[in-house]
Amino acid sequence: MLKTFDLVLIGVMTATAAVTYTIKHRAELKLEEVHRLEAEIKLEKDTIDLLKADWALQSQPNRLERLVKAYDDELQLQPTESTALVHAKELPMLKSEVPVPDVTEAKASAKTVAGAKGATAKAQPIPVPAPHAGAEDDADADEIETGSVE
Repeated sequence: MLKTFDLVLIGVMTATAAVTYTIKHRAELKLEEVHRLEAEIKLEKDTIDLLKADWALQSQPNRLERLVKAYDDELQLQPTESTALVHAKELPMLKSEVPVPDVTEAKASAKTVAGAKGATAKAQPIPVPAPHAGAEDDADADEIETGSVE
């Protein structure tokens, strides 16, 4: 009986050692992966810092002014005039601000139009454009309205 019990204990210890070794090996692999990912992150951060420094050098006003003067004949760049700028009032409406046509009102007008003409065709509502700033708004043309864009 003692030999059987000893063999069972040796088997359990061997299985335990194998499981422990497998867990240790997996942990070492995960640690190597963590070190590799940390190295990649450091490389990406260094690259970002390098690109930011390069952008700062490339967008210096003195450098850009030299380039504009050097390539003036080829590019024929002109300063932007204040009259070429668009005011916020002159921009088209956002899709979220476009009024939704009333379906019941459109059906009622379609019935009256069809009844008046004696036809069975359905009339569709005509979209109305947004009012354009006219001459009365020229006095307020220098004021720019700001707001959040969705």
